[in-house]
Amino acid sequence: MSRRRAEPRTSRSISAVGVFGELLVTAGVLVLLFLGWQLWWNDMILAGSQTSAAQEQSREWNDRVEPAPVPSASAATEGAPVDFGDPLVAEEPGHGDVIANLYVPRFGEDYVRTIAQGTSTDVLNSTRLGIGHYEGTQMPGAVGNFAIAAHRSAYGGGMHLINEFRLGDPIYVETPDGWYTYRFTNLEYVLPSAVSVLDQVPKNPGIAAGDRIITLTSCNPLYSTNERIIAYGVLDSWQPRSAGAPAELSAQIAEEG
Repeated sequence: MSRRRAEPRTSRSISAVGVFGELLVTAGVLVLLFLGWQLWWNDMILAGSQTSAAQEQSREWNDRVEPAPVPSASAATEGAPVDFGDPLVAEEPGHGDVIANLYVPRFGEDYVRTIAQGTSTDVLNSTRLGIGHYEGTQMPGAVGNFAIAAHRSAYGGGMHLINEFRLGDPIYVETPDGWYTYRFTNLEYVLPSAVSVLDQVPKNPGIAAGDRIITLTSCNPLYSTNERIIAYGVLDSWQPRSAGAPAELSAQIAEEG
């Protein structure tokens, strides 16, 4: 009576390990593709969508909002900028409502994003908004701290280049009332728990504000939430909508039509 020789188990084990290895490689490739889509392709699409929405908002303000009166040329010394008085300051709106547009030439010649009330995901991850105003901080042009936040990467990357600021760089805020020009002063890096950067005088709770400050916050380093990168600026000037956009933005505004 003949006996059947048992097949070696080694070949089967090797085959199973090979299949499992291929599955792991495939899964890894799929994860990398998803991350690439999430952090690059999707980011680029959302950035374009948020820019278009901000441009549309600017056109709507130009069409529907009655401009503020402009002082006559005789009211200013020849060769000096026109003094429009204290900046107009709007009341803080409801959650999710549009407050302003943000223009930062250092972030790119066509950079513009809409700022809305609140810093929850419905604002920061929005296809139309992307930048949030910390509720309870000051509004554009007010004495104190106008503080805003955006993602550094993904969901449009509204502050992707925040680390590129240079001393004196302009930060323009457009509202229905006009234009507020802030000038960048300094960067700092803090822990996520350092909410004192939102104080009226950043990191000085209880001290009365004297300057009109803007504070931009985002995560740091890229693709991480380990700390926060903070950019500060101080109001340099303001002008009503009827005076037109700041000269540096005139070409960009004209292209937006």
